[in-house]
Amino acid sequence: MTNPQPKLDPKASAAKPARTDEASVAAFLASHADFFDQHPALLAQLRLPHVRGDGSTVSLVERQVDVLRERTREIELRLKTLVENGHANDALAEKIQLLAKRLIRARSAAKRLATIEASLREDFGVREFVIVLTRGDAELKALEQRYLRIASAEDPGLRSFESLYASGRPRCGRVRDQQREYLFPSADTTIGSVALVPLGASGDLGLMAIGSPDVDHFNPTMSTDYLARIGELIAAALDATADRPA
Repeated sequence: MTNPQPKLDPKASAAKPARTDEASVAAFLASHADFFDQHPALLAQLRLPHVRGDGSTVSLVERQVDVLRERTREIELRLKTLVENGHANDALAEKIQLLAKRLIRARSAAKRLATIEASLREDFGVREFVIVLTRGDAELKALEQRYLRIASAEDPGLRSFESLYASGRPRCGRVRDQQREYLFPSADTTIGSVALVPLGASGDLGLMAIGSPDVDHFNPTMSTDYLARIGELIAAALDATADRPA
């Protein structure tokens, strides 16, 4: 008598499909760059679904070409941006050099102030600006006007700019209402953003503020190197006629 054989479930006996280890496949292909060269038929059979807008499939080679084209466009765009920034920086450098030449030729405080105003408005397109000096002689005080203000270093309105003086670097962005009212009490337009430039070492001469109606024109992410250079020129020009401690 033969022993009954256990019945086997064909579904249970079928080998379970192995789960593809994507990382291993990727590592293999990365370390075997000639794999598809050795298997060209496989390369031709591979299709990547839903890549194009019409829902059609493309071959792996076509997909690689698309990726390379996209990368090329990105590189071209970056290069274009770099070139445009370079041209803009060159233009700014030329304007700053022109301002320096004009200030050298200006022999009086009145001419220096007129030069500064003309350069900011005509060369740099500034609509609203003010220079607040914390020390100045009689000649400068006599020239006080809308864009030039002589104030005491103890002026309460300047206390909110102490962090600017401490940093010694220009700052861009939006300012508090109190600061905006102090700097631009009679501006022709609403001031959306401001560039603050300390004048002199740690702002010991005062500050310059340039206002824009555009809230994003002066923003905290922008470079302030050229603003610092302009501030140095203006401080040197005005300090030449300001009182110096004995």
